[in-house]
Amino acid sequence: MNQHADLIVHNAHVHTVDPRQPRAEAVAVREGRIVWVGVGGGGGSGRSARDADAGGWRDWLGPDTEVVDAGGRLLLPGFVDSHNHVRLGSDSACVQLAGAGSLPEIGRRIQRWLAETPDAEWVEAEAFDYTAIPAGRMPTAADLDAFTGDRPAFVLSYDVHTAWLNSAALRRLGIDASVAQTPYGTVQKDPGTGEPTGFLTDFAVRGLSRDGHRALEAAGVPWAHPDRQYARLCGSLDMAARYGITTVVEPQNSLDDLALYERARRAGRLRSRLVAGLFHPRGTSDAELAEFAAAGREHSGDRFRVGPLKLYIDDVVEPHTAALLEPYAGHHSHRGETFYPPEEFAETFARLDRLGFQLFVHATGDRGIRTVLDAAEYARKVNEGGEGYGGAARGYGGDGGARHQIVHVECLDPDDVARFVELDVVACMQPRHCSPDIAGPGQDWADAVGPGRWNKAWPMRSLHEAGARLALSSDWNVAEMDPMVGLYTAVTRQGLAGGPAWQPEQTLDLATAVHGYTMGGAYANHLDDRLGSITVGKYADLVLLSQDLFALDDPRAILDTVVDLSVLDGEVVQRSSRV
Repeated sequence: MNQHADLIVHNAHVHTVDPRQPRAEAVAVREGRIVWVGVGGGGGSGRSARDADAGGWRDWLGPDTEVVDAGGRLLLPGFVDSHNHVRLGSDSACVQLAGAGSLPEIGRRIQRWLAETPDAEWVEAEAFDYTAIPAGRMPTAADLDAFTGDRPAFVLSYDVHTAWLNSAALRRLGIDASVAQTPYGTVQKDPGTGEPTGFLTDFAVRGLSRDGHRALEAAGVPWAHPDRQYARLCGSLDMAARYGITTVVEPQNSLDDLALYERARRAGRLRSRLVAGLFHPRGTSDAELAEFAAAGREHSGDRFRVGPLKLYIDDVVEPHTAALLEPYAGHHSHRGETFYPPEEFAETFARLDRLGFQLFVHATGDRGIRTVLDAAEYARKVNEGGEGYGGAARGYGGDGGARHQIVHVECLDPDDVARFVELDVVACMQPRHCSPDIAGPGQDWADAVGPGRWNKAWPMRSLHEAGARLALSSDWNVAEMDPMVGLYTAVTRQGLAGGPAWQPEQTLDLATAVHGYTMGGAYANHLDDRLGSITVGKYADLVLLSQDLFALDDPRAILDTVVDLSVLDGEVVQRSSRV
């Protein structure tokens, strides 16, 4: 053999996610590509890019080849996290409220932070859980005032869909009874007095928009400063490399945010491929669409690509802002609202599809999801034969087609399951969200929809068995980034501490869950021609785990699994002491 491999991993359980060669024992890599996948050390059945009858991995050995003995561990394609807010990330400068299960505990954490940070101009906190507020109500400024005094406080919910302000922050931001909307959220009012309560909804739609972020920065909220954003981004990117996530899809950005990724790339901090979606709020102009298209042309590389558009049809279930077909449990008429009238959304969807944009649409409630599927059906009807449905590939790779995604798919009516297949819409789902310790009985999600709709909760198996495309993801920093957490929850529907499964009839088998984190994500993002499986000719994006997930007797052991080796483009980006 005239050419030698740069890297060989052998003595592995290679789960290729390629049905043509599902399993192998060794992989050879050269110049960033997989050049051989096979069995044995000599004369094996591996397939070479040049000679289908080539010998085993030893034929690829050279004086400079790095050889990794996997010791029987599991080698997978690099993980594709199809919905990961790396730019939002987790902010070490904020009070950390994850796990604070009561208002007094929130207060203790804030007061401890204030004692350690006495000169802070603002109190900033993240990841408060709705269930921490007593009696199922939403939080108020008065709740925060007791802990923060006259210092302005800005607190984000764990899902970043709502913001909680104290009285000092309301004054600083100029929010009074006359203000109904801000660039960063919808002001909730006391029905008796008309005064703002301190609770803002629609933060994910408004606060994370270009105008919203600029307004927060102009108001002096430190969280919105570009340097804080960059620090969050770098922390998240380091975490992605540690977890073997070789492709990250950051779904919601403005054009202002793209400079952060370029900065990270120049600094060598971008150690995963990154696909950046651009936020399309209602009312986006033709000029802005032209800017989006230009950004896609400018940033079209394999390491950093811009292109998909992120839209919202509804919000989230817990504060009753998702759009449901029937009223929320305990309500006579309130069903939540869609951000667009259905007819307007269908026209918007069809137009963007016709222009060649791939769409990521946030939809959690069953009516929201149906509204998006109706829009996709309308787009297919009016655009058939154009650049959208059934039209030309969009310059991304794969076999063409739009591959629009509905993101979250939390409460899906059974009548709409088959429509994902009929309309070739990808279900981009986050298994951790359906964990009983987050959404199950006794939690705000399950209480909001009521037991009569629990059968609609994250129906991953129903979608898979119907033939729908699943792309699994973390939704970091709403949930843990670690793919092991997602895989565990997908196959058990249990909490991290074990216990009863919630809706166990919707569990996935491990191979299907792994597919959702690899080839499913690659397909969903027009990358399946170049990554997502361990296949000769594809990019050498690989992850070696500390144990073989398929050999575990207890699925809880998945949570003990870590990444021993992560490889991107044939380069090792993460290595444990065991390799």
